[in-house]
Amino acid sequence: MDDYQKAETLYEDLEVIYEFYQEGESTEADVQSRYDKVTKQVEQLEFKNMLSNEGDELTAVLQITAGAGGTESCDFAAMLMRMYVMWAEKHGYTIKELNYQTGDVAGVKTVTLEVDGDYAFGWLKGENGVHRLVRISPFDSNGKRHTSFASVYVYPLADDSIEIVVNPADIRWETMRSSGAGGQHVNKVETAVRLHHSPTGIVIENSETRSQLENKEKAMQMLKSQLYEIELKKRQEARDEIEAGKKAIEWGSQIRNYVMHPYHLVKDVRTNEETGNVDAVLDGDLDDFLKAYLMMMGQKEEA
Repeated sequence: MDDYQKAETLYEDLEVIYEFYQEGESTEADVQSRYDKVTKQVEQLEFKNMLSNEGDELTAVLQITAGAGGTESCDFAAMLMRMYVMWAEKHGYTIKELNYQTGDVAGVKTVTLEVDGDYAFGWLKGENGVHRLVRISPFDSNGKRHTSFASVYVYPLADDSIEIVVNPADIRWETMRSSGAGGQHVNKVETAVRLHHSPTGIVIENSETRSQLENKEKAMQMLKSQLYEIELKKRQEARDEIEAGKKAIEWGSQIRNYVMHPYHLVKDVRTNEETGNVDAVLDGDLDDFLKAYLMMMGQKEEA
């Protein structure tokens, strides 16, 4: 209501300044300035309507996994992690690292982040899919061009208001030592956990804290969140099937291309949104891509 009333007030101001302009008491620049403000506010209202599906307001869990391409793909996964962290920080969101497995040489094999803030899942839900990078690899002494892939999977973190019942008999647990960045306590005790959910085949890994019990509790919450996501998709036919049909993390299945050689271009193959400023995108300037996807989905639902 606050946003609507702000739009209404700006529109009334525009009407007044236009009357002044007709009477010669205001300039065309003044009218244009007020018009731009009204347009921007109305566009923001229209965009917020794209974040009105069930679950959009929830915290997002974002999992990045390196695909075909070895060390180069692990490095790309780390680049994507940095991109999303920087995007979240620009929006004032809180980021928590739930699981992190380093690459054998560089980068990261897989990382799971919790992004907490208003409509975090609504903003990020369109990032599900395979991302492709083309560049001169810093790991190739011959300076050859390499293509690498990483997958992104985003789902809403179910909160206490959402009741999901899980049969304990369907759960199998494994414990393991934590890996990745850390101090003297890393790899000493088996505090990291891996959860297997038999009916769905879902596997959750969590190494967030040094407490095995706390990691198990968080893994259960993440499982319930994925089960909640599945139920949302059953009820909302407009949503894609979970994990985009389990596509392989390789050529031909990507949703977005990041090209750094022989030219500079980031292009989303679904919306055709593109920019030549690759560095800005990798520094977290993702809003144009996120908005383009949400507007496209909104138009499909209206159709």
